[in-house]
Amino acid sequence: MAVRYNKLFKLLIDKKISNAELAERSGFSANIITRLKKDSYVSLESIEKICGVLDCGVDDILEFIPNDGGKEND
Repeated sequence: MAVRYNKLFKLLIDKKISNAELAERSGFSANIITRLKKDSYVSLESIEKICGVLDCGVDDILEFIPNDGGKEND
């Protein structure tokens, strides 16, 4: 499964929080923001910090996308 962070960036717009402000308030580097924009791997610790700053749940900032046409590997 792939992860997509489009929900995060929509939420940032709704809350009027810039990418730089999110990085500062979450305590991580701008590199994490770049990884999020590219839908690359981000640690669970970083996701937890983002949720804490935005006062939201994981499902509010990311979604899982099947990368094999909808079939999941068991």
